[in-house]
Amino acid sequence: MTHARDERLAVCDLLAELGPDRPTLCAGWQTGDLAAHLVLRERRPDAGIGIVAGPLAAYTKRVQTALQKRTPYPQLVELIRTGPPRLSPFGLPGADERANFVEFFVHHEDIRRAQPDWQPRDLDPAVSDELWDRLRLARFVLRKVPVGVELVRAHGANGGRVRITAKARTPMVTVTGSPAELTMWVMGRTGAARVQLDGSDADVAALRSATWKL
Repeated sequence: MTHARDERLAVCDLLAELGPDRPTLCAGWQTGDLAAHLVLRERRPDAGIGIVAGPLAAYTKRVQTALQKRTPYPQLVELIRTGPPRLSPFGLPGADERANFVEFFVHHEDIRRAQPDWQPRDLDPAVSDELWDRLRLARFVLRKVPVGVELVRAHGANGGRVRITAKARTPMVTVTGSPAELTMWVMGRTGAARVQLDGSDADVAALRSATWKL
């Protein structure tokens, strides 16, 4: 069992429990929309490229809408649980863990954190360590924000590296939190991430008002 597989199964269990009409942190999407997105991503590579916007975004949206309309919700959940078909790029050896761990972790939290009275999960240290390692990609995600950004791991670093310079620029804002919370913040879920921002008032305000595309 891999971290990606664990998160995949947890997402499926939660989707099955909640049904298709519950809110998520993904703007405009309910759980049914998110389920269709996850199926499209792994099973419709022709439409998957439009997930990150661009000229094919409208086509991707049409395919996702059609997929959601013609596929019963329980079947969508089961397709996610089954995993990518062998001919999918995500079905290549090792691709699931590399490409899907953070994806499924974040979407799991997108569902959890949109529900009333959610609380942070007590994650296995190995999961937190892996999320922390993946945060090296923050250098790409945050490259266009208006200030420098340093990510600081709040606890549980086991004596290892506790800082990542996500954008080397002056002035600098420090963002402190657990690997899970930092992951959600870097992935754009800033309003639902329990992090602390430190810097001048103006710099923190500039970072809070910034948006970035993944």
